[in-house]
Amino acid sequence: VQLQASGGGLVQAGGSLRLSCAASGSFSSSNVMGWYRQAPGKQRELVAAMTRIGITNYADSVKGRFTISRDNAKNTVYLQMNSLRPEDTAVYYCNAGVSPYISGPYWGQGTQVTVSS
Repeated sequence: VQLQASGGGLVQAGGSLRLSCAASGSFSSSNVMGWYRQAPGKQRELVAAMTRIGITNYADSVKGRFTISRDNAKNTVYLQMNSLRPEDTAVYYCNAGVSPYISGPYWGQGTQVTVSS
């Protein structure tokens, strides 16, 4: 499985960004796709994940601000990020696996999100 992420960038606090991640290669119909992030000096953490049938899991810190969605026909997952805060600054990684609560074995290359105050 190959994951190609895009959509990061620089935005002011309060702004919005949308990340996309397209999966290619052998991909089980029971897959979960999601987003993790890693800020400098911190551990990688779950942001949001979504099963193929729409079950979601969000980090408490992004609930109400971020929305994960997916297009199963395109094997693509999206992360709409609104009301961005400086603490959202991190490298965001796309992930694929079988659980929305723990990371799977497949990772994208990461995309930088920087929120200025």
